[in-house]
Amino acid sequence: MALKATIYKASINIADMNRHYYADHDVTIARHPSENDERAMLRLMVWSLHASGELQLTKGISTDDEPDIWQKNLSGEIDTWIELGQPDEKRLRKACGRAKKVYIYNYGGRHSDIWWQQYQGKVQRFDNLYIYQIPAEGNELARLIGKTMKLHCIIQDHQITVGNATDSISIEITQRFPG
Repeated sequence: MALKATIYKASINIADMNRHYYADHDVTIARHPSENDERAMLRLMVWSLHASGELQLTKGISTDDEPDIWQKNLSGEIDTWIELGQPDEKRLRKACGRAKKVYIYNYGGRHSDIWWQQYQGKVQRFDNLYIYQIPAEGNELARLIGKTMKLHCIIQDHQITVGNATDSISIEITQRFPG
């Protein structure tokens, strides 16, 4: 018997000072059985960084044809493709060929540093690619997860603060490419 995704519901109040975007969103996260709480919350945080009425969390980890998050236009073309982790070169080429803008959010400490060293020279040809590093503090987001969540998200410069009524975590995101 196949394991089913765990469903989480989040009400997020977003205050993005960089984009002057202020909105409340209700988001559903389907966490695949092989995805941990940390990664599910990182997806939610990254979704908040790009939040709009059209941005969608996809099936993510359970499918090869979709990124973790995307935004399509009315004609079905992919405007924004967002991945978490360390995609291989084939996946990078695919994403950059299919979407107008591609965002990669590396996390995982030393593993993401090794990935960056390996791919730093290979990404130079992509003019629609943006790569960011999420530090180890991103792991702490897992303590905010719950079946239903009421969160606030404040974004200013490269800092994002995610919290609930009793706890909050601030994370400084670094842009790796273009640098």
